[in-house]
Amino acid sequence: MTHHHSSDHQADFDHVIQHLKEKGVRITSTRKAVVAYIIESDDHPSAEMIYQDLLPDYPGMSLATVYNNLKLLLEEGFVTEIKRTNDNTTYYDFMGHDHLNIICEVCGKITDFMDIELPSLKKEAQDQTGYKVTKEVLAIYGICPDCQSNKS
Repeated sequence: MTHHHSSDHQADFDHVIQHLKEKGVRITSTRKAVVAYIIESDDHPSAEMIYQDLLPDYPGMSLATVYNNLKLLLEEGFVTEIKRTNDNTTYYDFMGHDHLNIICEVCGKITDFMDIELPSLKKEAQDQTGYKVTKEVLAIYGICPDCQSNKS
């Protein structure tokens, strides 16, 4: 798990916390910890991973607290859920930037894949269907280079 505290992360964190405050959401230390964790994570953690990593610093925290915070972030559009084909765990991804996830169907590795025109996709979807797009959960499935070379 690599954490890199960049100014972008701080800006994202401040934005999320400010948004939640404006919604009248109580900002607790555990809520801040979950928000910071998901923003700083280079992986796509599950609720259990977040819980295990934060537990030493927040011994009073329950797994339910982590789930509730993720649900809130999901509803507010800050986080998306990622499902892998080969397990039942849900993984979470912070949506501070437009990207897609490409997921290996063999090992379940998730890789971000950047610089795509998501805003135009959202606009196209709205223009063509008349729907108001509330969230985009886009994922591409394939077989990663490691698993391809293991197939020999």
